[in-house]
Amino acid sequence: MTWIYLICAGLFEVVWATTMKLSQGFTDLKYTSIMVITMLASVGLLALAIKELPLGIAYPVWTGIGAVGSIIVGVTFFGDQLSPLTWLFVVLLLIGLIGIKVTSGH
Repeated sequence: MTWIYLICAGLFEVVWATTMKLSQGFTDLKYTSIMVITMLASVGLLALAIKELPLGIAYPVWTGIGAVGSIIVGVTFFGDQLSPLTWLFVVLLLIGLIGIKVTSGH
């Protein structure tokens, strides 16, 4: 269950980062509200995960899910352009996250 908390925390991080952009500098109350709620959910789920997982495992996975997810959202919905070399590093980040999970022993 701990890894489920952590994965959900990372996904909520993607949502709050996305809604932060959509809030137009916190001027759109709807997106600002969603951002705050999902930010609290993300941190709350991370807190549950680090009760069982070491901080050195949980935090990088949490931020990594948020980073990769935000990149995918940026490219898919906001037209962000990434070079092939940048995509290579995104893939390496994803491989690193999987490696942390596989080797963590949790």
